[in-house]
Amino acid sequence: MARLRAPDGCPWDREQDFDSIKKYTLEETYEVLDAIDRRDWRDLCEELGDFLLQAVFYAQMAQEDGKFTIGDALDAINEKLIRRHPHVFGTGDAKTADQVKTRWDEIKAEEKRARAEKPKGLLDGVPRAMPALVEAQQISSKAAGAGFDWPEIGQVADKVREELAELEEAQAKAGSDEIEAELGDLLFTIVNLARFLKVDPEQALRRTNAKFRKRFGHVERGLAVRGRSLAESNLEEMEALWQEAKSE
Repeated sequence: MARLRAPDGCPWDREQDFDSIKKYTLEETYEVLDAIDRRDWRDLCEELGDFLLQAVFYAQMAQEDGKFTIGDALDAINEKLIRRHPHVFGTGDAKTADQVKTRWDEIKAEEKRARAEKPKGLLDGVPRAMPALVEAQQISSKAAGAGFDWPEIGQVADKVREELAELEEAQAKAGSDEIEAELGDLLFTIVNLARFLKVDPEQALRRTNAKFRKRFGHVERGLAVRGRSLAESNLEEMEALWQEAKSE
């Protein structure tokens, strides 16, 4: 990367800055997740290389600006892992994953106090730039950790039904802004339901997306065998093929 960024290196690489490659970082992240979902280990190996390149790219630009090096970044994560796992590297005690997470958050708060950082709101540490589904998952988890949560899952399910009713009411009024707001409330509540069920909503949705792709592909192939296209078909015919795919 240093060679690519050199004066006689690659014009494209030299032109990049921290902001211009953010989109590639996001793209590579999703390609890693896709390879994992497909259980394509060969592709995952390649995608992890692309993913690691993003860290190298940022670190090289930081080194050029005299901010830090890739070695500094690796030292920082090594030290953090040791510091936040006292039950492994020290004399701490944690028997369950929940105990580990609680202690991790406590140590993180201690670190911030030691750096004399300005106190922030509980949710300020959740980046706004992340995908909305992941953001909802993180902010709801933080709020729940502070005690702002439903006592049991049945109440969350009731809230889902309540939000669905409010969405239907907004739809009846034909107000687009209100419909969007109520749909957002419904999605946020479903994320909370996923948290109670200990299901990652992002991965659950990705799994459903993959399932839909597979079944819809069966519909297309089934129509092609009959010499028909999607445009030439009707809903009943497509639904029959969909149910066929589902049963298989």
